[in-house]
Amino acid sequence: MTNTNDWWKSAVIYQIYPRSFQDSNGDGIGDLNGIRSRLNYLKWLGVDAVWLSPVYPSPMADFGYDVSDHCDIDPMFGTLDDMDQLIEDAHRKDIRLILDFVPNHTSIEHPWFTESRSSRNNPKRDWYYWKEPAENDGPPNNWLSRFDGESAWKWDAQTEQYFLHTFLVEQPDLNWRNPEVKQAMLDILHFWYNRGVDGFRVDVSYRVMKDPKFRDNPVNPDWKPGMDKSFRLIEKYTKNTPDIHMFNRWIRETNDEYDNRATIGEMNLTIPELARHYGTKEQPEFHLPFNFRLIFTDWEAENVRQLMDQFEETVPDHGWPNWVLSNHDQPRFATRAGTGQARNGLLFLLTTRGTPTVYYGDELGMQSVEIPPDNVQDPWEILSPNMGLGRDPVRTPMRWDASKHAGFCSDDVKPWLPVGGGSDKLNVEVQKKENQSTLNFVNKVTQLRQVHSALAAGSCETLKLSKPVLGYIRKNKVAGESYLILLNFSSHPQTVDIQSSLSKSLSFKANSISFSTCLISTKMDNKTEYNGKSGTLSLRPNEGVILS
Repeated sequence: MTNTNDWWKSAVIYQIYPRSFQDSNGDGIGDLNGIRSRLNYLKWLGVDAVWLSPVYPSPMADFGYDVSDHCDIDPMFGTLDDMDQLIEDAHRKDIRLILDFVPNHTSIEHPWFTESRSSRNNPKRDWYYWKEPAENDGPPNNWLSRFDGESAWKWDAQTEQYFLHTFLVEQPDLNWRNPEVKQAMLDILHFWYNRGVDGFRVDVSYRVMKDPKFRDNPVNPDWKPGMDKSFRLIEKYTKNTPDIHMFNRWIRETNDEYDNRATIGEMNLTIPELARHYGTKEQPEFHLPFNFRLIFTDWEAENVRQLMDQFEETVPDHGWPNWVLSNHDQPRFATRAGTGQARNGLLFLLTTRGTPTVYYGDELGMQSVEIPPDNVQDPWEILSPNMGLGRDPVRTPMRWDASKHAGFCSDDVKPWLPVGGGSDKLNVEVQKKENQSTLNFVNKVTQLRQVHSALAAGSCETLKLSKPVLGYIRKNKVAGESYLILLNFSSHPQTVDIQSSLSKSLSFKANSISFSTCLISTKMDNKTEYNGKSGTLSLRPNEGVILS
């Protein structure tokens, strides 16, 4: 492994949903040995680090996010030995491994909760949130569950108190204000770091610390019937509370006991709110507080430019930006923005300043898959049907070849979710052979990142261009490199006056530098038209380019 404490700055992170990546044992569910068998593909693709969604023992009420043992592997995915081998094999290929850490809650079947629930006097009673009924004998306050929008408090008849569950009732929330809970959870980080894990993505990190006074959340005046019921309230006292930064520092301090490790915090916040989770130079928090703004912003050139500028202005000097287009909870980018813009999204993700996280399958242009009603697995969809909240469509099997189940599992096995239509053409085997495929485009861009340091770690300045075109310059003064990235967000041709645009930039003068060589186009051909005399570039519909 390359030893550098800031490897996460230039790394391409690749998120794998383990159930859906590769089945190796014929049960229709992906596993660790399946991931091991695809490490050569990840290396070829240009992946520097792999983030795995949870693989711990779990009753699978929420597909692994209800953990019943944080220091083992669910038999569905393999064994601890399999994990050790995966870490070793990945490191041998210079690929780092990031695990999911689920600190907000455990499974209701976790031994800790079993003890906590056994009696009011059990030593682990205070490891979870137990409260007396309100004066009306109802729940202690008005907090709501994210999955069904009903009360986040569940009555326990055995001990005649309510316990808190922010998500499913099978996921009781941990009380991190209890020092024993804090130590037990930090010991879990030690356990995995000692086995060679390179970092953690911390699940719903901004929800871990709740209001110590358990005050009611304010009513959301903008909520209307038909919307997500959990949005009826503004979560003032249940997420991003002031003392969440104390929790962040506990995670970071544990991480920093080891060399070359990194922490990623999951938080759906505005960029100014998110920036506070970097902490200070003296008291740093997350290396990468996840930036989901691209997921929740319309894919338009001006929107993206404003986000870029805001992030550059807001991120602290000791911080580093990060971007993500898709994940296991949200619609795939090619569905959200349209297939015509899929490559532009990937080009942006891999060339803007900040660490990119690529969701498995996006390198192929995979879209969300419609799931037949009798195939629905996700508890969110089951509890809140027909609201578009179900996550099954974005968790479907990876497509490796043109066989019946796309090479995810053998033809005689039923995969846990359907592969979806079009997999006979949209798969790794086919796209590797097609010179102008989305997969080969991503491979070429990751190669450019490796060769040209400005694209991975340089400065970034946006240009003010006509509305449907986004332009920005990546620059590395030390290496003497400058690159211009242009993205046409429209389905119509656009002409860009490069020299005029540069003359308006802060760092360049039109007569001091020129960009005339097209390193790559999303069209993967040599037909991009640049007029050297006029200094104009003609972008085809949905085309993006890197110019040097």
